[in-house]
Amino acid sequence: MRQLSEEGRRTLGGIAERYGVSLGAVEHLLMAIIAGQATQAQFNHPDLGGMGQWSEGGMIMVGDMFNNALKANVAGVCSELSALVRGMDLPGPQTPSQSQYQGQGGGVSLFVPGALSAGNWWPEELGHPASTGAQNDLRYAFFPTTRRLAIDIGGRVMVYDTKDHRIGGFSQQQSGDQSLSFTSQYG
Repeated sequence: MRQLSEEGRRTLGGIAERYGVSLGAVEHLLMAIIAGQATQAQFNHPDLGGMGQWSEGGMIMVGDMFNNALKANVAGVCSELSALVRGMDLPGPQTPSQSQYQGQGGGVSLFVPGALSAGNWWPEELGHPASTGAQNDLRYAFFPTTRRLAIDIGGRVMVYDTKDHRIGGFSQQQSGDQSLSFTSQYG
């Protein structure tokens, strides 16, 4: 996880307060939106109804699918975070210069300088993930352009070749075990 600056913590804390979710949930969404290049996010956080997805333009899915208030909150948080990320210049792999958000009131430094590039736990050569998630000491990052899936279990990172699988969904159990399921064109 990238280290937030004090300004970043205040900015994200304000968003969390406005929408009635935890700072951890907002940080989780920020990382998902950065991974989705400010246009989409896949997330899995209890404050956000578990697993869900957001796409710019109005698509929102949360685990508690009939909770319209939760959907509205998640959409609001994602929209605000997307605007922040757009100001961070994210064309490819992140660099420390991307920690600046140029808003109406001047620049807000979201991340501690230099901490942004060190925040990735996967091998740098994999590039920018399309999807990431974490739960129960297990985290994953999926890289469709390099056709790789990185999985970290308790600090041990393994990288798998996904061959021709077009993975479109991930599922992690909320119990104490470490299981991860995928959905691709093959099921």
